[in-house]
Amino acid sequence: MSQPRNGTPGDVEEIHWPSLVAAVSSISAVGIAIGLGLPLLSIILEKRGIPSTLIGLNTAMAGIAAMAAAPITTKLAHKYGVAPTMLWAVVISALSSLGFYYAENFWLWFPLRFAFHGATTTLFILSEFWINAASPPTKRGFVLGIYATVLSLGFAAGPLLFSILGSDGILPFLVGAAAILLAAIPIFIARHESPILEEKPELHFMRYVFLVPTATAAVFIFGAVEAGGLSLFPIYAIRANFTESQAALLLTVMGIGNVIFQIPVGMLSDRIADKRPLLAAMAFMGLIGSLMLPLLSHSWIMMAGVLLFWGGCVAGLYTVGLSHLGSRLTGSDLAAANAAFVFCYAVGTVAGPQAIGVAIDVAGNNGFAYAIACFFGLYALLAGIRLLFLRKRA
Repeated sequence: MSQPRNGTPGDVEEIHWPSLVAAVSSISAVGIAIGLGLPLLSIILEKRGIPSTLIGLNTAMAGIAAMAAAPITTKLAHKYGVAPTMLWAVVISALSSLGFYYAENFWLWFPLRFAFHGATTTLFILSEFWINAASPPTKRGFVLGIYATVLSLGFAAGPLLFSILGSDGILPFLVGAAAILLAAIPIFIARHESPILEEKPELHFMRYVFLVPTATAAVFIFGAVEAGGLSLFPIYAIRANFTESQAALLLTVMGIGNVIFQIPVGMLSDRIADKRPLLAAMAFMGLIGSLMLPLLSHSWIMMAGVLLFWGGCVAGLYTVGLSHLGSRLTGSDLAAANAAFVFCYAVGTVAGPQAIGVAIDVAGNNGFAYAIACFFGLYALLAGIRLLFLRKRA
C-alpha cells in the first residue's frame, strides 16, 4: 500500500497544497513544452524539406513512446521513488527537447522524440497518481478539475509562445527546456510529501486496463476524439465552406469549452459516489453533439455553441475517468492503473485520427462527425451495459 511520508492527505478533508502544486506545475510545464514543441518541430522539418509522410511518422513516435513508457513507469517509481523518478524525467525531457536544435540529422529526431515523450509520459502518470493519492476523496473531482484546467492552459500557452518566438534560432528550444526544468523546483520542495510505493502492483500491467474498464475506455475515447478532432476538424470545417480563420476560431471555442467546464464537472463528480452514470451521460451528450455537426454546418454561431459544450463533454471524460480511478483503487494498484490509463489515452491518440480519416475518405466530409459519433456511441453503450450488469448483480 502506498503511504505519503507525512500521513495520508487523502484521508482528511483538507487539500494538501504542496503536493498539488508540485504535481500540477510539473505537468503544466510539460503542457507548455509540448504545445510549443509540436508546431515548432513540424515547421522546422517542413523548412528542411522533409516529406509530410516522414514528418507524420516522426510525430507518431509520441504515441509509441507513451505506450512503451507506461508499463515501466510504476516499476521505476517503486524502485527509485515517485519524486526522484519525476525529477529524472524532467531532466531527460528538458535535455531531449534542447537536443532537437543540435541534431542536424533527421533520423536522430526519432530517438529524441522517443526520449522526450517517454519522459513526459512518466511525468503524466506520476503527477496524476500523486494528485489522486493526495486528494481528499470528497474533493478529488475538484482537484482533478484544477489539474485538467491548468494542463489545458499549458497546452494553449505553448502555441501562443510559438507565435511570439517563431522557429528561428535556439531561443524557442531554450524556452521549452527552461519551462520543463522549472517544474523540478516544486517537485524537489515537495519531495518528502510524495507517495511511497512500498509494494509492487498485484496484477500484470495489462490487467489494469480491464480492471476499471469504464475509466480506461473513457480516456481511450477522449484520446481518439481529441487527437482526431483537433487534427482533422480544420479540414472538415473548410470543406463545409467555413474560412480558415473561422475554422481556427471554432477550434478555439472548443478549447475554451475544454477549459471552463473542467472544474464544474469535477465538482459535480464529487457529489456522485458512482461516477459511471456521469461518464455515460457525457458520452451521450458527445454523441448528440457530433451528430448535430452536419446539421449546423450552415451557421458558424450555432456550431460554435455546440462545440463549446461538446469540448467540455470530451474533456470531462478524462477528468471524471481519472476521478473514478482514484475512487476505486489505492496505493501501487492506483499507480499501475494510472499507467494503464495513460497507455489507453496514447492508444486512442493513434487510433482516432486513423479511424476518422478513413471515415472521411469513405463517407465524405460528414464521415468526420459520424466517426466521432461512433466513438461516443460505443462508449455510451459500454457504460450502459456495465451499469445494468452491475445493478442486476447487486
